[in-house]
Amino acid sequence: MDENCKTVFVLDHTPYFGISSEEPFFLDLRGNSRVPVKKSLWTNAIESSIEYCRIVWDLFPNNKLIRFIISDKAAHIVNTWDPHTQNMNHISNAMIMVGAPRNMQQTSDYTVIHGLRAAIEALAESTEFQKEYIQKHETKRVSNRGRVIVCTSARDNTSMNSLEKIFHQVLVQQNAISVKSEHLLNIDYCHLVIINLYPSNIETFVTSRGCMEISTNLRSEIHSYAAGKLPKLLMSLILKHYNLASTTVTNIPMKEEQNSSSSANYDVEIFHESRTHSVFLGSELPRSIKEGFEYETVTLKWCTPRSGASEMQHCVVQNRITPVDVTSRPSSCLINFLLSGRSVLLEMPRKSGGKITSHLLSAHGGEIFIHSLNTSRTVLEDAPSISEGTGGKIVNYRIPDFVQTTIQQRLVPLKMKYPDDNLGKVRARVAKMTKYWPLTFNSTVVFNIRQYLEPILILTAKEDLTEEEVLACQQCLYQLVGVESRHEMVLNNQRIKGNKKDDQYRLMWNELEVIVGLNGKSAGHKAILQCIRKVRSAQTPETPEKIDVDSGLGGLRKMLDVNETSSSISVLRSSVDSPLSPTPLERHKGLKSRATVSLYDIMMAKEQAVATKRIDFSGRLATPAGQIAVLYPHLLAKEAQGEVKT
Repeated sequence: MDENCKTVFVLDHTPYFGISSEEPFFLDLRGNSRVPVKKSLWTNAIESSIEYCRIVWDLFPNNKLIRFIISDKAAHIVNTWDPHTQNMNHISNAMIMVGAPRNMQQTSDYTVIHGLRAAIEALAESTEFQKEYIQKHETKRVSNRGRVIVCTSARDNTSMNSLEKIFHQVLVQQNAISVKSEHLLNIDYCHLVIINLYPSNIETFVTSRGCMEISTNLRSEIHSYAAGKLPKLLMSLILKHYNLASTTVTNIPMKEEQNSSSSANYDVEIFHESRTHSVFLGSELPRSIKEGFEYETVTLKWCTPRSGASEMQHCVVQNRITPVDVTSRPSSCLINFLLSGRSVLLEMPRKSGGKITSHLLSAHGGEIFIHSLNTSRTVLEDAPSISEGTGGKIVNYRIPDFVQTTIQQRLVPLKMKYPDDNLGKVRARVAKMTKYWPLTFNSTVVFNIRQYLEPILILTAKEDLTEEEVLACQQCLYQLVGVESRHEMVLNNQRIKGNKKDDQYRLMWNELEVIVGLNGKSAGHKAILQCIRKVRSAQTPETPEKIDVDSGLGGLRKMLDVNETSSSISVLRSSVDSPLSPTPLERHKGLKSRATVSLYDIMMAKEQAVATKRIDFSGRLATPAGQIAVLYPHLLAKEAQGEVKT
């Protein structure tokens, strides 16, 4: 049994509560006469507490019991836990008989403490449900929790604190008495809500305070409000106490009362259990703070009702509803419309635009319910295409690699002295392995050519490497350079504009360096990193480029972004270069001597190397500078003498 099953209202009926709480308002009477009317503190407390009961009993017809106790010179019991006294007529008739507080001098005999004692005694009494449980299980032990809401007025915070202490002392005494009694129950837990009321034209010295645990079986909170704002306070409290939610139905077409030929749109606010909205997981309902209140309301738009709509909708959950302003004309029209057998669909806006039918208002057996409709896909519809997501087609996802990674992270229950240490190591390992893990093949180069890098990707995942493992990784790197120079490796990364091989090879080496750097910091990992930088800077006199692991990871993610253009590649190059890197022109010259050169560059380099070893042409050596050497000069001399025959 929770705290909502038992609630006790303690209303202060001392002479002080008979004073006016606000400025007077005027009632128009016949003959153009106006009569000023003032509400007392007592009137505000009665109206607000009865409205609290109406909402609770509308939404929870059974097992939500509320009692009223009036305190002046003594405690006066208004009703009991008997279900026959749990109704609005009984409470209203009892309040009429009690009447307003008398206008007389207040003495020490008038105190709210009498009502607090009676409230604790009322919580110790068993309800019909508790009696049936005790008889059925033949035990006195039954859950007994409740809430006490006190409407009173105090001078300052010290008086409020003393009121809490007295309540706690009486609670302890009552539990001691209940242990020895056969008919009384022990109070397992009590929630005390103290509301300090004061006229709007008087300053108060009592400050509000949130929930605070007084003891293991008592928590308390204090609210200090002007009497005119008490209805707003209780509306906010009832949502918290009973886990309710607010929905505002907008754009309800209604005919004008004065002119039936015209119509206007109105709004009606209703209360219901919060499950109505909590079933929409992952959907953002249109929430907003209710104007003048402290709680949120979900705004849903009226949809023109259709015949048979309630029978054709797939309902997820349904809950009773009750209007917040039951006396207003829009609320009355909506309730009568639903009780006549019609149903109303409610719409909410979508993130992607448009609207979707999310709720249904309909009456069943004279009671009105709000139905939460299923807005997701049903089993009868086709499964959504994976191409609708970010990664594209299903073949683009690294599903085999994901399965392998998941298998590597399987946990086995072990009996250890300090299990938290082992769990921390596992978390650290998973965080290290997933710090860089591309989801799709289009966002990586290394994992597209895994057949060339298998030893490096597997061995560097270990915490430490042996000399043989380091040697195997280095051998794999040298083989990769040979395959690259022979252009036997196919790089297919669609994310780089134009599929420039220089950019793809550069991205491959950057990605490989980041992966090895993230896998570990041991001496073996450092040796492999040095080998990667060495083979990248082979056949060039410049200083090899070195990038930090974190900055390199950020650069890779920028380069592999879905919306990244070819211009961003140049930005990445400038971001990963160190201040001591060569200029772009020098770097272009150095690239030609690396393994990432074209076949034409390789042939020209070989021709120049051979030419430097060969002895120069003797005719060129004998010809003066600036002149052209003549080939076969003796043939020209014989031709001039006529000895040459054609």
